[in-house]
Amino acid sequence: MPVICICCRMLALVLVFLLLVAGCKKASTQEEQNEKSAVVAPISPTVAPTPMHEAVAPPPLPPPIDRTARVMVLCYHRFEDRPKDRLAIAPAEFKKQMQQLKDSGIEVISMENFLAWHRSEKSIPAKSAIITIDDGYVSGYDVAWPILKEFGYPFTMFVYTNYINIGGKSISWAQLGEMRDAGVNIESHTVSHKDLRRAPKGQDYNTWLHNELYGSKQILEDKLGIKVVALAFPYGTYNENVRKTATAAGYEALFTVYGQHMGIDAPADRLGRYAVESIHPNVFKSAIEFDSSGGKAPGVESVQLAATSMVTEPMNEERISNTRPTVKANVASMGAIEPNSLEMRISGYGVVPATYDPQTKLITYTFTQNLVPRNYTVILSAKANGKRLETRWNFTVDLTTGDKQADTQGS
Repeated sequence: MPVICICCRMLALVLVFLLLVAGCKKASTQEEQNEKSAVVAPISPTVAPTPMHEAVAPPPLPPPIDRTARVMVLCYHRFEDRPKDRLAIAPAEFKKQMQQLKDSGIEVISMENFLAWHRSEKSIPAKSAIITIDDGYVSGYDVAWPILKEFGYPFTMFVYTNYINIGGKSISWAQLGEMRDAGVNIESHTVSHKDLRRAPKGQDYNTWLHNELYGSKQILEDKLGIKVVALAFPYGTYNENVRKTATAAGYEALFTVYGQHMGIDAPADRLGRYAVESIHPNVFKSAIEFDSSGGKAPGVESVQLAATSMVTEPMNEERISNTRPTVKANVASMGAIEPNSLEMRISGYGVVPATYDPQTKLITYTFTQNLVPRNYTVILSAKANGKRLETRWNFTVDLTTGDKQADTQGS
């Protein structure tokens, strides 16, 4: 066999061997890549394609505001087993009244929720009540508060700062702090609890009024770390200057003791309260009767008790020694009354010949005979917008009050 043929065969065998080795190596490399791909790229679940402009559901609308709801505000002072004056009420009677609220289907709401509703930010139950306690007596802490806890009722303390932490029947700063931490609302009742329409003798009125309104607010905010937004006028009395100054001081709500059922549009600078007293049990009855006459005279569609916010003379519950006083009231708050329908009645005398000035809105009557020392009730009635309205207040002739006006004035 020729040598060339042998060399060719050997060369062919080498080439075949190299091809086999290369093929095995390539297969091995492909298998390794496949295995790596299986580990690195796990199978993904099938995902439906997302539309380019998928609709987003709008956020749920807030519940509608019930603009037909009504609210009344109750005002208390002291809580004592044997009440000796008009400012006190027996704890048992107070607890009974709290139960009556529940039984009457009246929801007790917080001051915060009331103000939010008044701003049209949230709704309140159709028949609502706010509970307030004035002045800062310690019985609000150790008597009323435990009762209110039983019912789960929120409430507001209107305190005047000069009466805090002085001992006796006054509440302490520590007790107010405890109430604050438990969610009790604390608001202003001024510094000294004096009639805001006139300054004490010898003091500049504007300076004094500024301190009563701005000062009391700042003291409460600094001492308790709270925001004070409401003010209760002492005795419920005020005038336009007082309202404007209080609003400028940052109070959102100003309260009188001019009891009424209020709607969402009630003026924030003169919100009425029913002053509940042991000697006037009908006040609470009128307050809870949202759907009836509430103790009003036949045909009267609105009754407003303790009308001191009308600027009356004498003031509501004032004690005077003048036995021939001039009785007057500014009836502007009664609305657009029909002048010929306005009448003044005084207990023991009936209808009296009072005079009315449409320009000043003042109705006036001066007694021409001496009054005997006792309590008197003044009742005003009139028609306004086709409705019969009624308002009333009380004063007492007391010869021991120190008023030096002559008994025979006008004689």
